[in-house]
Amino acid sequence: HVQLVESGGGSVQAGGSLRLSCAARTGTFRSACMGWIRQVSGKEREGVATIVGDKIISYSDSVKGRFIISKDNAKNTLHLQMGSLKPEDSGMYYCVADSCSWCTDGWCYGSGGELADKYQGHGTQVTVS
Repeated sequence: HVQLVESGGGSVQAGGSLRLSCAARTGTFRSACMGWIRQVSGKEREGVATIVGDKIISYSDSVKGRFIISKDNAKNTLHLQMGSLKPEDSGMYYCVADSCSWCTDGWCYGSGGELADKYQGHGTQVTVS
């Protein structure tokens, strides 16, 4: 069973920065496909960033160049460093984990093309004004 606990959200002015963290309780953290998704109430989820292993990384076009995803394998923690924040970055940010076949544009997928998001945390709110 995988447990994911996000932290680090908050309120920030446009142009500011935040660093989200996701503490993962899993025996396969190092090899898992992990990522961040976000959702605004009433809208569909949006893939933000993914990381597989330590170096296979993808970002959605909307955050590319502003956000950085990283992992601390020693602490089983996933991070999302967010910079140059915009109001449209506001939303609930969730950490997700699963096994996967490939990742692109902030999403990971299984071999059948299904979203690889079997495990998801409870989220942390980001508000940019």
